[in-house]
Amino acid sequence: MKKSIKTTEAIFPMPVLMVATYNEDGSVDVMNAAWGTMLEKNEILLNLSKNHKTTKNIKEKGAFTVSIADAKHVKEADYFGVVSGNNTINKFEKSGLTTTKSNLVNAPIVNEFPICMECEFIKCQDDEYSYGVIGKIVNVLVDESIMDNNNVDITKLEAIAFDPFTHGYYKVTEKVGNAFKDGFELK
Repeated sequence: MKKSIKTTEAIFPMPVLMVATYNEDGSVDVMNAAWGTMLEKNEILLNLSKNHKTTKNIKEKGAFTVSIADAKHVKEADYFGVVSGNNTINKFEKSGLTTTKSNLVNAPIVNEFPICMECEFIKCQDDEYSYGVIGKIVNVLVDESIMDNNNVDITKLEAIAFDPFTHGYYKVTEKVGNAFKDGFELK
């Protein structure tokens, strides 16, 4: 038997994405965005508020990076979600993390997160339902420590997912099946 609960945020897992931009003064801004997804193979959609410092920076700079948060950096990833760049000067510096300037887009790469997508801003999607930032992924950088035979090894990545039911973070580490293959057994 199923029971009704008091949440509508019932999609799990939600990715924990670190969106990095440059502020108007050249300093680094990073926010935690759980509401993001792939739009196409080389396009990403982030559902962000118009009021976020990051949203303003993306529109002004025309670029951003998106990193996948990992279990080693849960505290920092959560910090980027609970502290606003609109209210905290030197927000990024307080995290203790470091960045490198992207060679392809006008945005910082957070060195400690193992996967980073370098993105060019395409447009904002603004309607009665949401405000979304759409970007074109021009490059994906992966730390060699999580590679195995030129592929990302998810068990080494230890990506974290947000659980809206308990407001917890969980490691994504175990493969349980083969996409586009296992279902054929039922055909």
